[in-house]
Amino acid sequence: MKKILVILLAVIIVTSLTSCVFVPLDSNQQTLNGSNDSANQPVPSAVSEKAMEIYFLNFKPEIAEVYQRIATDYESETGVKVNVVTAASGTYETTLKSEIAKAEAPTIFQINGPVGYQAWEEYCADISGTKLYEYLSDKSLAVSKGSGVYGIPYVVEGYGIIYNNAILQKYFSLADKAVSISSADEIQSFTDLKAVVEDMTGKKEQLGIEGVFASTSLNQGEQWRWQTHLANLPLYYEFKDNQDFDNTVLAGLDAKEIQFKYGAQFRNIFDLYTNNSSTAKGLLGGKSVNDSMAEFALGKVAMVQNGNWAWSQIASVEGNIVKSEDIRFMPIYTGVVGEETQGLCIGTENYLSINCKVSQEKQNASIAFLEWLFSSEKGKAYVTNDLGFIAPYTTFKENEKPADPLAREVLAWMERDGTVSVPWTFAAFPSEDFKNYFGDVLLEYVQGTKTWDDVAQIVIDSWKSEKGS
Repeated sequence: MKKILVILLAVIIVTSLTSCVFVPLDSNQQTLNGSNDSANQPVPSAVSEKAMEIYFLNFKPEIAEVYQRIATDYESETGVKVNVVTAASGTYETTLKSEIAKAEAPTIFQINGPVGYQAWEEYCADISGTKLYEYLSDKSLAVSKGSGVYGIPYVVEGYGIIYNNAILQKYFSLADKAVSISSADEIQSFTDLKAVVEDMTGKKEQLGIEGVFASTSLNQGEQWRWQTHLANLPLYYEFKDNQDFDNTVLAGLDAKEIQFKYGAQFRNIFDLYTNNSSTAKGLLGGKSVNDSMAEFALGKVAMVQNGNWAWSQIASVEGNIVKSEDIRFMPIYTGVVGEETQGLCIGTENYLSINCKVSQEKQNASIAFLEWLFSSEKGKAYVTNDLGFIAPYTTFKENEKPADPLAREVLAWMERDGTVSVPWTFAAFPSEDFKNYFGDVLLEYVQGTKTWDDVAQIVIDSWKSEKGS
């Protein structure tokens, strides 16, 4: 009986140390919500000497030196040592598998969204009760399961329709415009967008533009904006309809076949691009992304589909005439019911998780470090100026956000009440070949050698064949 009691006691102790339910600090220890005073963000008072060191396994070698400086500053302020280890490029999963098995395992590690969570679920603590999760501006971006939150994004990117507000304001001021809309903010559906775009095309000489949209780049290797980014929308909505999953990426990964249910909506916006472009359809097979971005930067067009990464490209075009204050984003409307609440397509492959197998004290100390990084003045300065992140947290004031206009637009759309960002569901696409088949048939469709029914069938068939291969 004594031996049995000893064994049971040991099991209880081990279970308490390895529980994957995160227990937040008490009210006196918890970091202050939105506080910029790092002195008010103490280390848990009950932390043992061993818990005074936490271990962050970093994914990005290019910012390893910055994290070392962050760790040094954090230790000088709090006394908690942050051991930053950086995996070599392309070896993160292998390194994590090796390190997680050690006695001194990483307390903070990274997962690749819902797919990565499937592989590391048993190590991910539920952080839904933390200030870190509370700071997240768009809660739908977190990796969750049921009511639990197991991964939180630390940097995001977004894409949509970039527009030159100066040209749109010129259009809206026309006495003979055919719409009652008076600003781009009033465009909230495909119906609105189509009415504005087609009327602008009829008045392009008055507006001094060659077309409303920049060239739809369909040259080989230049199709990713359509076969990946635009294709994200119909498949997001299709997988969203699958009630067996609460995540569209996981639903997509599980799908052996697709119906392309929202193919007509994809066609809506794709036709709008090509019918109101600066370039004739027959020439689109020779156009690149650089061509379309140059057209936008030179003021030849009013709109172009791309992401926040395009700002540096726009700004570097020789002869660029678009002012930074006129660069705006709107969602890619396609005609789906309820799209009035749709936001930009926002995503990332970079999520932070807390190792639930380490002691509760180390979990608390790890969360405290991340909350300091994304809420203190010093931490936020590192994030914006040195790490260069678009950090999706409400703790960043206007003067602490990235300077480039498209990054600021991404953050503004994420913070809009009642707006739901579209996740990067293309992470579930079966292969590069699938995307290339999609892109190639779009060119044939534009050139008139394939019908839309042909496009839809090739998309359906190639998904099935790639999933089966």
